Formats: sequence, C-alpha cells, structure tokens
Amino acid sequence: MRDEDFGTIRIKLEEVIQQSSLSKNKVAQLSQTQRGQLNHYCKGDIQRIDLAILSRLCYALDCRVEDVLEYIPPQPKDPI
Repeated sequence: MRDEDFGTIRIKLEEVIQQSSLSKNKVAQLSQTQRGQLNHYCKGDIQRIDLAILSRLCYALDCRVEDVLEYIPPQPKDPI
C-alpha cells in the first residue's frame, strides 16, 4: 500500500494565522521560528513535523493542535 492509501494530514497554519490578529513576522518571533521555516509550514511544504515547532506555534497562536492539523481520510476505492 502507498502512504496515500491511509489518508493525508493537511496543515491549516496559514488559515489559523489569517484568523488571528498576528502577522507572520509576529508569529515567527513569538514561536522563535525562522520566517522561511514558518512559510514552509504555511504552504504544507514539509515532510516531517517537528513537535517542538508545532508546540511553539500553538503557543504563539493560542490554539490547539487540531486547529493546525487536519486528518483527511482516504477516498473509498471504486470496485473493479
């Protein structure tokens, strides 16, 4: 089986930041994260999530992990 067969994780960080009153620069500062790294998370352009960074982002944005990450189940396969 392929990884996609188990579903995917969508990173909703960009949306959470837009809903907050904070700029990306302020989020980067509060979470002690480099702006480039923050942009990678916002675009979902990462392969492995760093739990320390995720914790700092949740702290900076005063949100929960489930606000930032969403599990999308796999699509049912069509019968052959």
